[in-house]
Order: sequence, then structure tokens, then C-alpha cells
Amino acid sequence: MEIDIIKKTDPEVAKYIELEFKRQQNTIELIASENFTSPAVMAACGSVLTNKYAEGRPYKRYYNGCENIDKIEELAVKRCCELFKCDHANVQPHSGAQANMAVFLYALKTGDTILGMDLSNGGHLTHGSSVNFSGINYNTISYGVDENGVIDYNDVEKKALEYKPKLIIAGASNYSRIIDFERFSKIAKEINAYFMVDIAHIAALVATGVHPSPVSYADFITTTTHKTLRGPRGGIIMCKKEHASGIDKAVFPGIQGGPLEHIIAGKAIALKEAQSEDFKEYAKQVVENSSYLAQELISNGIDIVGGKSENHVMTIDLRKLDKTGKDVANLLEEVGITANKNTVPNDPTSPFVTSGVRIGTAATTTRGMKKPEMKEIASIIADAILEKDSIENLKNRSLNLCKKFPLYENI
Repeated sequence: MEIDIIKKTDPEVAKYIELEFKRQQNTIELIASENFTSPAVMAACGSVLTNKYAEGRPYKRYYNGCENIDKIEELAVKRCCELFKCDHANVQPHSGAQANMAVFLYALKTGDTILGMDLSNGGHLTHGSSVNFSGINYNTISYGVDENGVIDYNDVEKKALEYKPKLIIAGASNYSRIIDFERFSKIAKEINAYFMVDIAHIAALVATGVHPSPVSYADFITTTTHKTLRGPRGGIIMCKKEHASGIDKAVFPGIQGGPLEHIIAGKAIALKEAQSEDFKEYAKQVVENSSYLAQELISNGIDIVGGKSENHVMTIDLRKLDKTGKDVANLLEEVGITANKNTVPNDPTSPFVTSGVRIGTAATTTRGMKKPEMKEIASIIADAILEKDSIENLKNRSLNLCKKFPLYENI
């Protein structure tokens, strides 16, 4: 086992790896941006590929000795294009944030106007937040959701026509509905703007047809590989052919140096796994579990923003219960469930406190959990928030679920 090798060199680090493995085994993971990779993906990420520098593109490297690296990266690109049916893919971005940064570098000039989803309404930092490069270097206009938690497309169109952004961004870090990419595309075309879609959260759902694909509508599509796609931590950019060369140059030498070829190997494996029938069934189950979990939470007296989930994520709205997201997230951790505090639309509290908790079903579905387990998870969450059961008993209920669906045999 790899852990034995680490123990010989650094027992302190090994101890914390073992403790983290135990935490993951014995915790119900509901953080919507987390998942569990396959042992094959993890093995690739810890392989000899980490030793190789490979600046440049396959067969156009600045270093010698890349003949095997080239083949692996070529596989990752080919599999990405096959899976998402896109023209071009760059698999080198170290993260989703850097994938977005590369698109900005290619498509925009400093000070250009962008139109993205407001962070407090479910958007992402890199879609124009004032504390992020996207909000610091560019003029940001934001759109949000209506009282039903649905994107206000009329507001998007109104702001697009008024401010004439050069780039319109769709996609979110916390949005529970199907996104109308066609509507976004029409708005972008109306003002001759670029259209970018960030599918970091819904990548697996898009790849398997559980969620509509933006490929035929968007100029650029970015994603992480470690959320629903179940790969290593990293990013990918997909784009139309006419943008391929510019996007590649924006990634390197624009924002990055040497690509992480061990991670790219993990991406290649994950992209192959995502083409299987088992993965398609997994993606369907993720959505079924999320929809059912939302319904069960509501039945147990817990409000959900928008009243339902159509993908893998939802937000518990705590305003009527006079509780904060920070306190509830900490409470859930006490009872063996990890989630994260999150703002709700028009949140009266600060982002450090929040009135909501974001939860998702990607990781629990990977473990094999289905509707019966979602029913019990909803009950545990509700009983914790509404103080209907003791902390100790709730913790035991969570642990019992985990024991029925073990993660890995060993590390």
C-alpha cells in the first residue's frame, strides 16, 4: 500500500492521510463540489508522470523526453472531445478558475465588460466577484434569480442590451435548475458578445445527457474535473475550432508554465470512465437522488431555495428558522454530515455567516446510495436542525449509513 511507503519516510503526514481516509469513510459527504475518484485515477495522480516537465502542446514541447507524455495528453484531449462532442479541448488548466482566467485572457482586454451570475445568487467567484481577478480586472455586471430561485432571463437580456458586455457567462456554483443555454446564446448573439458556459458542477450531467449540453451554443466551455465528473482536481477548456489556437496560447504561455501531466493522466482515465454505461446510470441516479432529497427535506419542514432540485445541488434556506448557515454546517459536521454554509438570494447576513447551507448528491451517489438513503439523510438533517434527536444518536445514524456503503478497501 502507498501509505506504507509514506510511513517509512514521513509518519506525521501518513498519520493525517490515514485520519482523512477514516473521516471520508465515516462521513456522509454532501459538499456539492466534492466527490470520490476511482483508485485508478488516484494511482495515476501519484505516478512517475509527476517527474516530467512538458511545457507546450503535445508534439510541440519545449522539453525533450515527452513522447509518452504526448500520447497520454493526446488521449485526454481525444476522450474529452468524444465525451462532450466538442471541436477542441485543452486539458492543461490546473483548475477551473485558471480555465476561466485563460478564456478571459483570450477573449477580453482589461476593463472590458462581462455579464455573469451574482455570487450571492449562486454564481462563482470567477464570474465577476469584486474580490477576484474577474472583478478586479474587468467591469462586471451581474444577473440573479427570481423569487422562485430561477435565473431571471428577462433581466439578463435587459442588462445585456443596456451594458453591451463583451462576454456573457452562464453556469453556477450553486444553482439547482436546468440552465437554458439557447436563451443565453440568443442574447449573446443579439449584442455580438462571446458566450462562455462554466459547467464545473454539472459536467457529468451534461456529458451523459442528463442536463442539456451547451456545446452547440457556446464559444467557450470550462469545467473542473473533480466534481460530478469524478476525476482529479483540475480544469478543462472546450471551444469552437476558430478559438482553438488562441485558447491554447492563453493557457500556455499566457497563464501557466508546465502542465501537471500526472493529473492529466488522471483526467484521461476519468474521461474514459465517464463514457461507460455505469457512469451514465450514475449520473441519472445523482439527479434522482437530488430531486428526492429536496422533496424529503421539504416534507420534514426544511425550506429549499426554489422548492426543488433538477441537477445535483440544492440550498437549504434557514431564514424562517432563524438559524445561520455557519451554525448549521457546524452542527451537521458534529452529526457526521459535511456540507458548506452558503448565501441564499438576497441574503440578509454576510458571506461568512450566511442564511443557507449548500448540499449535493454526487459523492453519496458514488458510494451507491439511492432513494432510501436519501430519505434517511433528509431525516437526519431535519432532526438535527429542528432538534428532534440527540447529537449522539444522529451521529450513529450517519455512521450506520456509511458502514453500509464503504468507500475504498484500503489506501
